[in-house]
Amino acid sequence: MSKKSDKNIAMAADHSTLEAIPDCPGCGKPLVLCVCDDVEPIKSRTSLLILQHPQEQDRALGTARLTALHFEDAVLKIGLSWPSLSKALGRPVLDPSRWAVLYLGSAKVEDLDTDRLIVAIDRKGEIEDNQRAIFEDIEGIVLLDGTWSQAKALWWRNAWMLKCQRVILGPPQASRYGKLRKEPRRDGLSTIEAAAMMLASLEKRPDIETTLLASFERMLAKYREAQATMPELAPRPKPRRDYRRRKRA
Repeated sequence: MSKKSDKNIAMAADHSTLEAIPDCPGCGKPLVLCVCDDVEPIKSRTSLLILQHPQEQDRALGTARLTALHFEDAVLKIGLSWPSLSKALGRPVLDPSRWAVLYLGSAKVEDLDTDRLIVAIDRKGEIEDNQRAIFEDIEGIVLLDGTWSQAKALWWRNAWMLKCQRVILGPPQASRYGKLRKEPRRDGLSTIEAAAMMLASLEKRPDIETTLLASFERMLAKYREAQATMPELAPRPKPRRDYRRRKRA
């Protein structure tokens, strides 16, 4: 048997072991990683909608459900497309333009002439005028939970997002995931970090960011502790795509 086959068998065994670990009904994580008992409720005037790509349900390192647990009116939906913001949210939305969608795409704050950490941009990727007025009018935010390609899929499959205000982030530091999850760009944050940054800024409440990041840090600490005795928790490498062109017959 080849070394590659041995590796595949080992990975399959680790995956089966991970699947066998009981889940917390609250955060959906393996019980060894659950931090639900320490989740501090946050009262916020800004509504929160998290749209999670079906393939991004990372039980170990994902933060979408953990983020939603902090807010009484937060909504988490798993899927690829919804006919409207109202359908995704589960209640009528009179003015989608008062909702902000965080989608980075190819836009970068560092390429814009601004020192703001959160920037509203137009369809061309250019900075909007009257940034302060735009953010003062925001009543809800939409976060896309997934990898870069998954977030792109969610963006393009939901045309109603074009009616919302697109925003991008320029975080002062890289994600706290560190080496646990490699991001292709410095502004790639976890869902809980993005929520912390946006809500704290919109509501001028640093306590929101402090609370969410503390929850994230506890989750990461539990992960690192458990990983020492449970190697099956380690993120599995993504299968490589074969970009070679097929030979024509």
